[in-house]
Amino acid sequence: MTTSVTPGSEAGVRYEQDGPVATVTLNRPDVLNAQTPAMWSELVDISRKMPGEVRVVIVQGAGRSFSAGLDLSVARGEGDSSLPVLARLSPEECADRIAGFQEAFTWLRRPSLVTIAAVQGHAIGAGFQLALNCDMRILADDARFSMAEVTLGLVPDLGGTKRLTELVGPSRALEICVTGRRIAADEADRIGLATAVVPRDQLDGAVSDLAAAVLTADVGAVAEIKALLAGAPGRSYDEQDRAEREAQTRRLRDLAGME
Repeated sequence: MTTSVTPGSEAGVRYEQDGPVATVTLNRPDVLNAQTPAMWSELVDISRKMPGEVRVVIVQGAGRSFSAGLDLSVARGEGDSSLPVLARLSPEECADRIAGFQEAFTWLRRPSLVTIAAVQGHAIGAGFQLALNCDMRILADDARFSMAEVTLGLVPDLGGTKRLTELVGPSRALEICVTGRRIAADEADRIGLATAVVPRDQLDGAVSDLAAAVLTADVGAVAEIKALLAGAPGRSYDEQDRAEREAQTRRLRDLAGME
C-alpha cells in the first residue's frame, strides 16, 4: 500500500512510501524542477519525519528533467535566502544558513538508508549535487550532468564536491567544476558517475529492480557495508582492515542474538 506522508505540494516536493521504500519527487516540472530554499526545507522535514522502517529512498524529478538546479528567479530576488541577502549577512551567519541548505542533501548519506537517484534529462548544479549525495545513480540515456555554479561565480556547496572527487578523481573533478560543461550519460557511465545507464523508458523499472535487490539483503549487513565503504577513502589499509574486523564482529554477535 502506498501512502503519502508529506505531500509538500506547495513546496514542490512530493513524498510517497510503499513499505520500506520511500520515493521523494521534485515536483516542479514546469520549470524543470528548479530548486528553491522552500524545497530544501521540505526535504529536511521529510528526512526528520521519515519512519524507521524505510530502507531505500528513491529520489526523482517529475517531467522531462531531474532538476535544472537552483531557481535563479529566487536566488536573485529579495527573499531571506536570496544571494544578495546572503551576501549581506556576517560570514558566520552566511555559513550557518548554507549549513541548513546542505542538510537537505546530506541526509541521503545516512548509513541506515540506501539512496538511489533516478536521473533523466538535466541534472544541473544543485540537481547534480542532489544526485551525487545519493549512494547510486541510475541514468536514462538522455541524462546530462553539469556543475554549473562557476557560471555564477559560485562554488558547489551542497555536499557534492567530496563525492565527485571520490568518484572521478581530483583532476577530473576540478575540470568538471571549473568548466561547468555538460556530461552526457555515456561519459558519466565511463568515468564512474553512473551506476547504470538505461533507455529512458526503462528508467523506472531499473530503479525498482535495484531497490528490490537491496531489500533482499540483511538490513544490518547493508548498513555496515555502506559505512565501511563510505569511510574507506579516509582510512589507511590497516585502519580499513580494523574497521572490517569490528564490523564483522558486530554482525556475528547480532546474528547470534548477542546484541
